[in-house]
Amino acid sequence: MDDIDRMLIGLLQEDATQSYAALGAAVGLSSGAAHERVRKLRERGVIRRTTVDVDPVAVGRGVLAYVMVDGTTWMGDTRQALSAIPEIEEAHVIAGPASLLIKVRAATTQDLQAVLRRLFDINGVTRTQTIVALETFFERPVHIPTGP
Repeated sequence: MDDIDRMLIGLLQEDATQSYAALGAAVGLSSGAAHERVRKLRERGVIRRTTVDVDPVAVGRGVLAYVMVDGTTWMGDTRQALSAIPEIEEAHVIAGPASLLIKVRAATTQDLQAVLRRLFDINGVTRTQTIVALETFFERPVHIPTGP
């Protein structure tokens, strides 16, 4: 990946609806060359998806919580069981005071409590510890620096 690829990624992170002509003009390429570069970045898995950034509060998911999950053993279906709960946005295997860290967005604290109850239905879950975010200062995408 070179500086042009990095610049294209940065531009797409700012606005993924930009035309290939606009992308190319911004980095000194033709629209066809910009399109080819973006296609290759997708092929290689550098660009995983193109999506829309939705305000969770505006769509009724204003409660943000991080849940640390402990368990005895993780069965092969743990990943599927977690992904079946729509309020769970992320799930990570971690080192530290727990085995898993999950990010949950819910409409209300009652809905969060329902998610926590569902976690205990997953085979092997023995304990959870929940941290509720009161305010988010910022969220940002992965920053790809350009140049040396």
